[in-house]
Amino acid sequence: MMNELLQQVRVIDPVSGTDQIADILIADGYIQAVETEISDLSADTTVRDCRGFVVGPGLVDLYSHSGEPGFEERETLASLVDAAAAGGFTRLAILPDTLPVLDNLGGLAYLQQAKIQHPKSKIEFWGALTVGIQGQQMTSLAEMAAAGVVGFADGQPVQNLALLRRLLEYLQPLGKPVALWPCDRALSGNGVMREGSASIRFGLPGNPAIAETSALAALLEVVEATRTPVHIMRVSTARSVELIANAKARNLPIAASTTWMHLLHNTEAVGSYDSNLRLEPPLGNSSDQAALIQGIQSGVLDAIAIDHTPYTYEEKTVAFSEAPAGAIGLELALSLLWHTFVATGDWSALELWRVLSTHPAECLQQKPPAIAPGQPAELVLFDPQLSWTADRQTLKSRSENTPWLGRLLTGRVLQTWVMGN
Repeated sequence: MMNELLQQVRVIDPVSGTDQIADILIADGYIQAVETEISDLSADTTVRDCRGFVVGPGLVDLYSHSGEPGFEERETLASLVDAAAAGGFTRLAILPDTLPVLDNLGGLAYLQQAKIQHPKSKIEFWGALTVGIQGQQMTSLAEMAAAGVVGFADGQPVQNLALLRRLLEYLQPLGKPVALWPCDRALSGNGVMREGSASIRFGLPGNPAIAETSALAALLEVVEATRTPVHIMRVSTARSVELIANAKARNLPIAASTTWMHLLHNTEAVGSYDSNLRLEPPLGNSSDQAALIQGIQSGVLDAIAIDHTPYTYEEKTVAFSEAPAGAIGLELALSLLWHTFVATGDWSALELWRVLSTHPAECLQQKPPAIAPGQPAELVLFDPQLSWTADRQTLKSRSENTPWLGRLLTGRVLQTWVMGN
């Protein structure tokens, strides 16, 4: 038996509402005891002094991207799970935009086998809603549901409302999570940042807020007609938060998430022309950012997603308007969110952990990780004071597309456990 004692660590557990200093005894991948002080130990127990450290349930990411298969130069499954473990994420849900697209049983069989080889994180896969994620023809939904996809999402907007309605009608009896991104491509056009005074000043094509909100309003009407539960991805505007709040007040079966980058930055940051701030949806203005933060605190927005999107140096080292949209984040999110919101006293540690762990698991219809005797040791140990530099030597991802590259950060994950791994 392998025993480990985390001594006098700050225990954060949203499931039980716990924020306390305690000892945690782990044996053979399970939590044996959580007590104020544990002194009755076997001779083979490794004791670790964790004063000043935080331990919480493993973090859960709702949607991110893998390079493998098809774009291994960006990210392999091995580097992805290494990055996740380094950032405290013990569960990942991967979007289907690989090559080939995860729109059939063949692609899923490959990845289901591949994930067995990477036990550092529990990998799940979203099945594509439409063939080739092109939004034209639905996939074999029942077959993929039976094959074990975590749920269904294209990661791209489904523009055809008639098809969307049919999809939701077919999906309802399957009982799987459905994630949709509201975006009207005709309205967004070639916009690369949020339309407004900042886009004029920076000389960049604007993407209007109504590209999101008009699509969201239509999506909510379809949900109301079908009553199929839906998760709304990538919320980025203040008006969207308002629409979601109104829909929840009317008991529509919806949940919603924003991404960590939209909480930390707004359009003013784009003035650096750092292509790693080229995102979809684009960063909102300051009022959007404030509404998203308030939405997380009030519960209108249920979770924070990472939307980890790796690209090579060559792909991102181009003009801002020509760069592909996306940034990595699995290794950075906890440190930066803690430093921005918890260390400043704006959020409690429980609030942050709830939207990074408990609620994302619930959105995936999974039992949330918890810290209690008898539970699997699905944990993350975090030092909120440790300083480190995000660079090629410290990052586990194969890609470096982050605006924090080369920056000194405060707070770092020391270890993760997934059933003892």
